[in-house]
Amino acid sequence: MLAGRRVTPHRNDGMPPRTPKPAPKKAAETPAPKSAAAKPAPGKTKRASKPTVEVPVEKAVRGSDGRFLKRKSTPALLSRDKRPVSIVHLAAELAPIARTGGLGEVVTSLAAYQAAAGLNVSIVVPLYRQIREQFPDLEPVDGPFIVNVAFREHGAQLYKLPDSAAREVIGMRGNAAPPTVYFIDNRDFFDRPGIYGDASGTYGDSARRYAFLCAAAMRVLPRIATAPTILHAHDWHACLALAYLRTWYAGSQFHADVATILTVHNAGYQGHYAPDVMGDVGLDTSLYNFAQFEWYGRMNLLKGGMSFADGVTTVSMTHADELRTPEGGFGLHENFQLKGDRFVGILNGIDQTRWDPATDADIAASYSREDIGNKAACRRALQQELGLAERADVPIFVMTARLVQQKGLDLILENPWIFNADAQWVFLGGGDGRYVEGLRVIAARYPDRVDIDTTFTDEKEHRMMAGGDILLMPCRYEPCGLTQMRAQRYGTVPLVRRVGGLADTVHDGVTGFVFTEFTASAFAEAIARAIVAYRDRDTWFRMMRDGMARDFGWERSEERYRDLYRTVLSAR
Repeated sequence: MLAGRRVTPHRNDGMPPRTPKPAPKKAAETPAPKSAAAKPAPGKTKRASKPTVEVPVEKAVRGSDGRFLKRKSTPALLSRDKRPVSIVHLAAELAPIARTGGLGEVVTSLAAYQAAAGLNVSIVVPLYRQIREQFPDLEPVDGPFIVNVAFREHGAQLYKLPDSAAREVIGMRGNAAPPTVYFIDNRDFFDRPGIYGDASGTYGDSARRYAFLCAAAMRVLPRIATAPTILHAHDWHACLALAYLRTWYAGSQFHADVATILTVHNAGYQGHYAPDVMGDVGLDTSLYNFAQFEWYGRMNLLKGGMSFADGVTTVSMTHADELRTPEGGFGLHENFQLKGDRFVGILNGIDQTRWDPATDADIAASYSREDIGNKAACRRALQQELGLAERADVPIFVMTARLVQQKGLDLILENPWIFNADAQWVFLGGGDGRYVEGLRVIAARYPDRVDIDTTFTDEKEHRMMAGGDILLMPCRYEPCGLTQMRAQRYGTVPLVRRVGGLADTVHDGVTGFVFTEFTASAFAEAIARAIVAYRDRDTWFRMMRDGMARDFGWERSEERYRDLYRTVLSAR
């Protein structure tokens, strides 16, 4: 729980949240009128799913060399008449080619492990400018087509990433086939400098951009998947696809054989718009009601997506509990409660072959749990790179994150005295100007012990994981978090707040330092404990090794997603 603090949801109108209305006994789901049939440009081109049965297949996992290996038999996804179930992930990001945070990394990793387990997996994302620049010779799938959204016609084109490139992007090794990666193209919407915005701020037409993505995805779904299908939508950007599926395509036999999952990666971002945007994205105003899209006088895309989803997940068990509470639910706690056992927390994982100090080519020297001596060389290399004093007797605190309110930067700036402690501090990541400027002022005051770099790269993050001693994650909230898992793999001990996935993955006094209250004093006390522990070398090496022994791989999480898929398929 968020220690008694009510976290105000992100809103577009600046108004505070109000107490939600009591939920009606039964949600009124009046379907919107079907969109006009989209006509292809010249020269281009209800049956319920049956319960699934468990058919053994070999489960694929990665060995120490990064190759996918086969392990114990686990049930596949097959319908009762033994038709294979297709999985289609719809998302706004895909790591490493278009990402701003953990969303894209999770989509890539989950799809990779599903494909390695023998499932038929596809990914659909927008064709952003940065993707086109990386892959200028993409081949189109069929011809261009027209997408109708609220009586507006938008040109669209579907592209497929060649399998060889997909293997490299997804990080597949061995003989397992990669997920099929598709891109939806519209130059007006996606040929822009950034994913969500640019130097001037967030794009003003985001609702229409992602409405187009969702509408186009529904159009191409029969081309890229075979029924029965799981449509796995990620965050608010993909939520309209769930509404379109059950309204526009209510009479389609193919689309009736589609079950849906929505994963909420960060409930602090919900997609809030004025009520008249309902019509702008092609939805009937009858859906603007308390049970579906209406939220404190605004249209809420995440809430609407949840109402249409057959199952909802978030990215850790503790965060699922938090989202059911008024303090931690971002104004949607009753909606999460109403999903019952169709709302579950499934902890994210990390690619443990990519985050392995024994084989990491980006760090100064390799080391392992059995032989951690070379971590000292990585520390010295980091100090030299950043111009810090080369001292072995002081801990190096590192923070690799977006420098935003969620990550707990207020606690750091409210404790300026901590930088007088005999320690060094390294910050990597861009973010809100007030936090960046605050840290720059501190770095200028203590140039031999504080460094800030706002240009994030994966290579720098690897070097900080290897060269740091203590990872800072004093978050206001954290749905899952991946950095604390990576840090433990590298013997860098996390200092975290007891929220979300941090509570699920860091154990106080064993693999890290955990504090509860979001206060400057609680954070300062945890800093002091960490510095004292660092000076006790026996205790410190034990904590390092205990963290390095943790298993944060995707295998168990992939199995839990498959179990949820079976549940929603069987209930349709």
